[in-house]
Amino acid sequence: MVTAARIRPAAEGDLAALLALLRHLNPDDPHRRPEEAAPIWATILASPMVTVLLAELPDGALAASCTLIIVPNLTAGLSPYAVIENVVTHADHRRQGHGHAVLAEAVARARAAGCYKIMLATGSTNPGTHRFYQEAGFKGGTKTHYELRLSHQRPARDQSR
Repeated sequence: MVTAARIRPAAEGDLAALLALLRHLNPDDPHRRPEEAAPIWATILASPMVTVLLAELPDGALAASCTLIIVPNLTAGLSPYAVIENVVTHADHRRQGHGHAVLAEAVARARAAGCYKIMLATGSTNPGTHRFYQEAGFKGGTKTHYELRLSHQRPARDQSR
């Protein structure tokens, strides 16, 4: 039985729960405390281009999330495009439709914003992950994706100030 989740944009008070959920995306990623992540979270929430969507269960737990970025654009008839990143479903809540629900909301928001395309990339080689995205309407093989991986370490802050 699938429990209905409410799909909503993230808010300031969601940071700790979201950080816990993101551990299911990449368990090897360095764990960050909410206090460390708070300045970045404030920047995300303040950006009119970024929306973090959450699938919230009736008990308040987060089942799934994705980040939608809508980018203004000077091509394609001045139509924006969208990028979806950090798609994750809690391991205990997979295969219940929560991931598809947050993706569907992201697609609806991109469509409402007049986006002409949505880009989504995955590093997963799991066929189930690829099937998940295909079932959500995404197609592979339409463009070649290149990536330049930069260090994910934030530069040390200048302590002399």
